[in-house]
Amino acid sequence: MSTAAPASLEPISIHNVPLPTFEQLPNDLDALKHMIVELMVTLQQERHRSEQLEQRLHLLVHRLFGPRSERFNPHQLLLFGEGLQPEPSAAPPSPDATPSQQAGQDAPKRRCRPHGRRRLPEDLPRQEVHHQLSEAERRCRCGQVRIHIGADSSEQLDWRPASYFVWQHLVHKYLCPHCAGAAKRKAAEKSRETPALEAAMQVPAPTDPQVAAPAIGPPIISAVKPTSPIAKGLPGPGLLAHIIVSKYFDHLPLYRQERIFERQGVVLSRSTTCDWMAACAELLQPLYQLMIQEVLHSRWLHTDDTPVKNLGHEVGTTDKARFWIYYGDRGHPYNVFDFTINHKRDGPQAFLADFQGYLHADAFSGYDALYLPDPRPGKASILEVACNAHARRKFHEARASDDLRAHEALGYYRALYALERGAVVNHFDDEQTLRMRQEISVPLLGQFKAWLDKERDQVLPKSPMAEAIGYALNNWTALVRYTEAGFLSIDNNVAEREMKRIAIGRKNWLFVGSANGGRTAAVLFSFTSTCYRRKVEPWAYLQDVLSRLPTTAPEHLTELLPDRWQAARQQTAGTTPPSSSADSAS
Repeated sequence: MSTAAPASLEPISIHNVPLPTFEQLPNDLDALKHMIVELMVTLQQERHRSEQLEQRLHLLVHRLFGPRSERFNPHQLLLFGEGLQPEPSAAPPSPDATPSQQAGQDAPKRRCRPHGRRRLPEDLPRQEVHHQLSEAERRCRCGQVRIHIGADSSEQLDWRPASYFVWQHLVHKYLCPHCAGAAKRKAAEKSRETPALEAAMQVPAPTDPQVAAPAIGPPIISAVKPTSPIAKGLPGPGLLAHIIVSKYFDHLPLYRQERIFERQGVVLSRSTTCDWMAACAELLQPLYQLMIQEVLHSRWLHTDDTPVKNLGHEVGTTDKARFWIYYGDRGHPYNVFDFTINHKRDGPQAFLADFQGYLHADAFSGYDALYLPDPRPGKASILEVACNAHARRKFHEARASDDLRAHEALGYYRALYALERGAVVNHFDDEQTLRMRQEISVPLLGQFKAWLDKERDQVLPKSPMAEAIGYALNNWTALVRYTEAGFLSIDNNVAEREMKRIAIGRKNWLFVGSANGGRTAAVLFSFTSTCYRRKVEPWAYLQDVLSRLPTTAPEHLTELLPDRWQAARQQTAGTTPPSSSADSAS
């Protein structure tokens, strides 16, 4: 049965395109049904496209103006039932309880830094300033002079500009009168010495024939001048260490340092200091190669990369180069940076050619060839450990389009990370951490996997939630591999934090001038970053190492590695070296 449109209704138009009237629609019921199905498909496609555009717009606005934190309200988890909460038996225990009982409880809140004024370090030099009254000011109204009964003490922290000074090397020379006299007699015709010096050099010949004439040595000898980090160069090790720390630790570009030097009356052009940095990197190269060898002996590594502009790029390459970080384990606590002119897999493959163990990394396809079985005899393959922070971030970004499922996934991750924080707070060793993960984390991950499998068929194929679920399932084996050992990490955040060092510096010095400049930066970043990790004062370390490297034999290079250098200093001072918080957390 067909339905005629009222005569009073006019055709509707959208964007000047008239829609069909009731009379223009077919009267066939099957045809109308097909039209409705097609309209529903079109509407669904448009809604999906609109959701994608809204999601992209939301991410863009959030990145520009929103907070960087990825936290969400924990009370939101109450909407999803008890499936996400750890078992009561998994709650964190007292120190006497087992690891499986301790790990599940929420970790205590981290202590904040105390407020208010803190005591100044005792080792700072102090200068007393006495504020006294004259005798006239101390005189009382009664006529007597007040006597001194004590003083109130207070401290005020002040600063004066850094001072430059010049080492004036005076190499003293010494003369042997006997040998000089012998040489003078042999060249008497050519010698034109003053009478006073000739008298001083007169040495009588031995009268006894039984006494042998003494041996004749070089007439003049000089004291040995210490070797400079740069041969015949102007800068001393302290100045070089200061420039390195200022740029590669405090992110102060060379052109800004040039202006600072000028304000203090020292003219050092940026081209000169740039050459000095290259010379320092060349001097530190043997120690840098030793750090690479040590890092490759790690049981596990963290790695990540970040782009940087390269002005002197080679022909056929783009101007986007890459810095890579290789973060060694607790037994090899070194942060080694590498520089490549592109983002291809050649860089990691060349660097990790001799590495065997676990590799924490993101899902970059350039790493895939590293995980294949190695054809070389006796060479074990590298085991991939994926980053759960990356997987979690995708669910966090999908909240705008699928808030319910996103928060449910974030609830699983909240429970998993609470277990890891509990292990750190309770100072679990590797064996206790492994037990906790096998007894609590693995069952929880099994629940999460079942939820992902169920929801994968319920979401739109190309929606942000589908991409998040697909990423987690495609990398599931690598995402759960951290449960196989207690020394592995749940994520790759330690490497990503090191990449912030490059990102902050990149906003200041903007680019590297050439591939050689990038390699120079990689060497110097390796030492400043390792010093930060080991809580070593970078200027003191670099000043000492740059002084000693020119005269250090290859077999003694290990003594100059940051951790060995730190241990020697601490042993001399009679204290224990501090452990890195990042290492203890790993």
